[in-house]
Amino acid sequence: MAPKLSLLLPCITLLFLLFLHQSHAHLSESNDKTTSAFEFIIHYKGSRNGDKVDGLHKLKNYLENFGYLSLSHSKLNQTYAKSDVFDDLLESAIKTYQINYNLEVTGELDNNTVSMMMMPRCGIPDIINGTTGMRSGNKMQYHYGSNLFQIVSHYSFFPGKPRWPRSKTRLTYAFLPGTHQAYLGPVARAFSKWASVSSFRFSQIENYENADLKVAFYSRNHGDGNPFEGPGGILAHAFAPTDGRLHFDADEKWSDGVVPGSFNLESVALHEIGHLLGLGHSSVNGAIMFPTIPAGVSRNLAPDDITGLKWKKLLDKDASV
Repeated sequence: MAPKLSLLLPCITLLFLLFLHQSHAHLSESNDKTTSAFEFIIHYKGSRNGDKVDGLHKLKNYLENFGYLSLSHSKLNQTYAKSDVFDDLLESAIKTYQINYNLEVTGELDNNTVSMMMMPRCGIPDIINGTTGMRSGNKMQYHYGSNLFQIVSHYSFFPGKPRWPRSKTRLTYAFLPGTHQAYLGPVARAFSKWASVSSFRFSQIENYENADLKVAFYSRNHGDGNPFEGPGGILAHAFAPTDGRLHFDADEKWSDGVVPGSFNLESVALHEIGHLLGLGHSSVNGAIMFPTIPAGVSRNLAPDDITGLKWKKLLDKDASV
């Protein structure tokens, strides 16, 4: 009996390990080496106002993409965008970034700032049309009926607070035909989590064109004016109500659960669905609406996310806000 038991135990252990592997599985094939599309930023670490650093114009492009610099297509600004000089305008943009991400406000590319900028993130800008709601501790006042509420806001909304029609709380979603079957479960769970804390209800349908919310995985330039740039940069982006498009970068390493070196698809989907419902980025590191997320990390809805969506529903009921 003892010899049989000794042979059985290794088999049970092997089956258990295989179960763990399957329950936290890679969903996409990719090279083992983890790269980042934002790795170039590390070359500017330690730079400050007055410096001239080869390639610094790439950082200006990065900050413009996420709303911290506004460069028109005039010849003057095109010249500035190609300049490698660290000037007052760049220092001001970096200070705003540091405020939004709860970093020490130095205006310099210190270690913490560079590390945060290099993090994989959502493609939606932090500042849209010159408006940001991310600043931690920003007091906001809301009128509801005859009452005045004053709260400390960490979450934010898209400018103009776009919303789904008040009568439309049941939304359909569909995946682009040909989407990897392994992607469907994590995204569906993300929809279910938002439904559990809101009045929205989501149902999956097969007809992609007729769905309220359209989910797709694309590589590089995919025709919406917001191209992906490869692994470890922009993970996904979604459009404000009532557009309904949600795009993931197909070149990323996606996983179901926490897998070192891979991005938790459910966590990223939770973030992007927040955008589909009208939420902007949060300054709370750890909230699902915080713009960045490292590989091998799982996040869930935080009180800040839930409060943001509930306040949005409250504000939608009162035109005086």
